[in-house]
Amino acid sequence: MSTTRDNTLNTIAREALGLETLETRKSDSLDFHDIAVWCVKDALERAYEAGRASARPTKAVCPACGREIEITPVPTGR
Repeated sequence: MSTTRDNTLNTIAREALGLETLETRKSDSLDFHDIAVWCVKDALERAYEAGRASARPTKAVCPACGREIEITPVPTGR
């Protein structure tokens, strides 16, 4: 896993889920958590948006004019 991705996931886990770490600590009381579904939803949305934001532009051929165009993700303004 890349450092950037690890940092993003750790930030999401900390901010959205209230988890100190994503590392396994070999203790049920530290590794298993009760988390509200709205927190899980928030974490998934943050991860999805982080993926969109890091996506490279895609090149495609415009069906109307035949020129090569670049498609970039539109920021959602979260």
